[in-house]
Amino acid sequence: MPEGFYSVEQVAELLGLHVRTVRGYVRDGKLPAARIGKQYRITHDDLETFTGLPISAPKPATAGHAEASCIVEIDDIDRATVDRVATLLTATAATRGPGGRALRVETSYDPARGRLKVILLGGLADTARLLDYLDGVLAP
Repeated sequence: MPEGFYSVEQVAELLGLHVRTVRGYVRDGKLPAARIGKQYRITHDDLETFTGLPISAPKPATAGHAEASCIVEIDDIDRATVDRVATLLTATAATRGPGGRALRVETSYDPARGRLKVILLGGLADTARLLDYLDGVLAP
């Protein structure tokens, strides 16, 4: 593929969107693309114009892969703090950088015990970032 052209799948990965969403943008004319055979190709300049941000080329796949899984149990937590923590974690997980792997956040709250369980699955840096945010919210 020529330098500076992206497939719909690559654009979806770069922007953290679903492939169907990107195809919808192309079909609606919001994201200019050229159709080559049965596939769309988006130029680097059109992608930057669409996002309004500079786009760096996708990083080549590397052989090494590291992922973290983490379970955090928080006792004596009230419902308002649970809602605040859950919103922070899910919003932060959704805003990963370009080329970042998906970060998964699950929360479970037991109001009878006042216990929140948070499960994090994802890249090392993203998981560490979320743990740091969590510490900042829960620190006295």
